[in-house]
Amino acid sequence: MFTFARRARPGLAALAAACFTATLTAPTLAGGDPMPWRTDLTPKDRGRVAKVTAAPKAFTAPEPFEPMPGGATTNTRVFGRDAFSQFSGNLDFAGEESFKLGNGLFRRLWVSSPSSTQAADGLGPLYNSRACQNCHLKDGRGHPPEGGDAESFLMRLSVQGSDGVDRPHPVYGGQLQDLAVPGFPAEGRISVTYEERPVTLADGTVVSLRAPTYAVTDLGFGPMGEETRMSPRVATPMIGLGLLEAVHPGDIEALADPDDADGDGISGRVNRVVDDRTGAIVLGRFGWKAGQPTIEQQSAHAFFGDMGLSTPLMTAAAGDCTRAGQPACFDLPTGVQERLGAFEVPQDVLDLVVFYSRNLAVPARREVDDPEVLRGKELFHASGCAACHQPKFVTRRDAAEKELAFQLIWPFTDLLLHDMGEGLADDRPEAEASGREWRTAPLWGLGLTKAVNGHTYYLHDGRARSVLEAILWHGGEGEAARDAVAGLDEADRRALIRYVESL
Repeated sequence: MFTFARRARPGLAALAAACFTATLTAPTLAGGDPMPWRTDLTPKDRGRVAKVTAAPKAFTAPEPFEPMPGGATTNTRVFGRDAFSQFSGNLDFAGEESFKLGNGLFRRLWVSSPSSTQAADGLGPLYNSRACQNCHLKDGRGHPPEGGDAESFLMRLSVQGSDGVDRPHPVYGGQLQDLAVPGFPAEGRISVTYEERPVTLADGTVVSLRAPTYAVTDLGFGPMGEETRMSPRVATPMIGLGLLEAVHPGDIEALADPDDADGDGISGRVNRVVDDRTGAIVLGRFGWKAGQPTIEQQSAHAFFGDMGLSTPLMTAAAGDCTRAGQPACFDLPTGVQERLGAFEVPQDVLDLVVFYSRNLAVPARREVDDPEVLRGKELFHASGCAACHQPKFVTRRDAAEKELAFQLIWPFTDLLLHDMGEGLADDRPEAEASGREWRTAPLWGLGLTKAVNGHTYYLHDGRARSVLEAILWHGGEGEAARDAVAGLDEADRRALIRYVESL
């Protein structure tokens, strides 16, 4: 059993000062011109943006626009089961039409070839799901394997070469597909068991953390080998993706401190990844390790890996099949239709799915002016949570879609990689991310997870069953914030969690 020491309860003035010192960094980097990288803005606008994104100085009332985390795109109407499935609040009629078409394609059930449903065939031969929506349930958060259901969960695979670079497994590819078309073997079955580990907080409260152990059984193509590296992942929520894509890369770079030059123990790093369209090395921002740079690329890789479907970005109709270990994959019929083009998912279909994904609205905040929630906000900043869970950005004026441009947003992420300690390590690198690093997960909408998905499983593999458990799993760069929260008394801890659940 691990036990945390009790901290003295800090006063309000000390909390406010700590918050201001810890988070007011990026907007004041360059003297008179606070954000010189924002070439999409006028000098006057740069000053306005620096001011509105600065850390709060007081916590007695909500900040201006705080109830609208997605700016003008915010969903202000639906907060139940469909809270994550609403379109951007400022979409025009034509945009709403494209969104609904994209929604239909996101929900489409793909089938194997040959089929009479020629516009929706090509599934597999190996796959994890038949539809995007089946993994991103109600556009929300996936869950770990339960009772044989692992559809919103996947296992990334790689093997380190003699040059020290990780590559897809030579037989099983980049991820394990636990489903296959009729007559073809699936790659295997994922199972998980848990060990309960009690943790005693400073006030004597005992919290049990569940530590997972994963197994892959019923392997369809022979042993994997002990050198195989595996990384478990649950599907991430879909809300606000277009707004995150519209965050200026300079704003993200300004928050990075890879050598911890300021000595605060936080050394966020940018993940550099390949842009499949241009071949250039660019900033990654999507996925659990920021392994993808754009929504389009993230979507194309999901079609490829999760459903075995080709797109203009990922052109192999056999999906993640490997020629070395699964040659029969390449003899099976594909869903490529000459009249529709060279890919099972043509560009126009991919474009509609991307438009849908860009415009899933973030729900409005709840109880934003409640005194306990405001106290929790103060503790969130003072405990150091906001050092990584960056509350605010203003999106770029030249965003890909006008609805996403120049919006004050509150995602609570810096989109950077952080070493989260051995407890959360998967020991599997991804691009420049190490086996101990994870991208800071956005927190917006987190408090509606139960309403949307019927559970409260958090972190990359869903091991945490509550916000408090998720916090207590933080190690590495998150250790100081974790210890600060563990040192709170029950009333302050309740206030902090209530604030997070109001996001």
